[in-house]
Amino acid sequence: MTQAATGSEPDGRVPGRRWTVRLDPVGRGSAEVRVSCSRPACAERRLPSAAAGRTAAVAHLTAHLRATPAPRADTYCACRADGCRAHLPDTGRHARTEQPWRCGGPVVLAVITDRAGRWWQALECCSRCAAATPGARTAAASPPSAPRTAGRPTPAVAGPGAGTPQFSDQQVTTRTGGPAHLPVPAPRPRPARRRPPEARVGRRVVPRGLRPVSLRDELTELGDLFRAYQKRPEPDLALLADLQERKARAFLTWSEVSCDVALRLEAQRAEQAAAVIRRQHQHRTGCVPDGEEPGVARLLTGPAQWEYARSVLAYVAGHTPLPGAEARLLVLMLTLRTAHTGTGNLVGQDVNALGLTDPEDLVQQLTGCGWLSLPGTVGDLLASRPENPTPITVPSLVPGKDGTGPFTFGRKTRPKLSGWAQRAVSDKKLRKAKAPADARLLAVTLATWTDDVGRLGPGGRGVTLDDLITRVPVGADELRDLVDRLTAADWLTDAALTDTHLTGRLTERVLPLTCPLAD
Repeated sequence: MTQAATGSEPDGRVPGRRWTVRLDPVGRGSAEVRVSCSRPACAERRLPSAAAGRTAAVAHLTAHLRATPAPRADTYCACRADGCRAHLPDTGRHARTEQPWRCGGPVVLAVITDRAGRWWQALECCSRCAAATPGARTAAASPPSAPRTAGRPTPAVAGPGAGTPQFSDQQVTTRTGGPAHLPVPAPRPRPARRRPPEARVGRRVVPRGLRPVSLRDELTELGDLFRAYQKRPEPDLALLADLQERKARAFLTWSEVSCDVALRLEAQRAEQAAAVIRRQHQHRTGCVPDGEEPGVARLLTGPAQWEYARSVLAYVAGHTPLPGAEARLLVLMLTLRTAHTGTGNLVGQDVNALGLTDPEDLVQQLTGCGWLSLPGTVGDLLASRPENPTPITVPSLVPGKDGTGPFTFGRKTRPKLSGWAQRAVSDKKLRKAKAPADARLLAVTLATWTDDVGRLGPGGRGVTLDDLITRVPVGADELRDLVDRLTAADWLTDAALTDTHLTGRLTERVLPLTCPLAD
């Protein structure tokens, strides 16, 4: 510790110890900070951020306090030369023959901290000085010791009350004549702020006397809304654009009322920010002007195709001839291959890539019940290759005499829907994880039940389990396992399955496969 040298103290006491730990910036343009200690043996440290620097400074000071012995009872205050409130001011008169400071109480080891968190100081001082210093904390107190008086020897026999420190401000005497021990005064609390906090919009303070009152209320509400938006777990670009537009209008009115050109410029910046954010939202949702590319290049490019995909899933849910998720996935893929005319081409890889437990037996059951018609055997179908595909027929999808079928989309839309479903169920990470057929059916179903940013359900509120089990015929326990599989395959994130809803969102990599719901 550093000590202030002095050799003419009235009572011969030694100076109090004191040292300081500081936190300073390294230089302009750098986030690094420097932690230094006034003790010569302590080396300087550099930390990457102010938060890390404060943690290191506090730990350094704590280590010193633990290694420092207890305060000495025969010291005078180290704060004497710093204009302490407990000391008498310098009036310019001759110094008194007695001590010119008003100390009291035992010597303590006090810790003083800068409110801005830039320095920490530990010093030996009396308890009165510690109590008079705002924010000072007492770390340790000195043990009682015999009083010493300048020029007088210490008496050999002490009376009752001996062993307690004596101070110049007052002497408390017991009935037997000895000095009594003075209690340590409690630290003075910091004054509480009584004024209410100021309303702010960004870095601007809203004046309390601003008129009209409706403008002041609008600015105050905007500040609260912006702060609430910063705490949102996920961004909402449409909401942020609306807030920026409101800010532009409010700041423009504020500039007219106060004749402040800076407010008008800030209103223009808010208007420009609103336009940029609105355009980002349009690119993300695919609703962009003609001639511009959307931010998310979806495989199905428009709301009409998204509704067609949902209509096929709904049709398959009510017209699958066999129970189980595997049969429904196979029927979905075959329906998309034959949706326009009831006929189409199929190769063995199209069936084998669906993760079916026994694809040959399942195709055999579909042909046995009359839902599917093949020109040859099931083995021929599974062995067929792209250069020699197998023609298939689904009689229930063949248009009637009036030329209409169960679907309204045209001949050019059918291959787009089929390619979209094939891309979803044969996703690279699903194949790598060897996801079963029911997990792939859940994946393609959830892709049609998202909002424009991939959150499940209308407005991101989730999908009800009743609707989900209608499309994916599995039990509740199996559904939980499938959700875990999709999460592990980086298809689903933030998933939460309750007794009534499944919430979460699809990951960024599968957003091109989504079919957003209408607002």
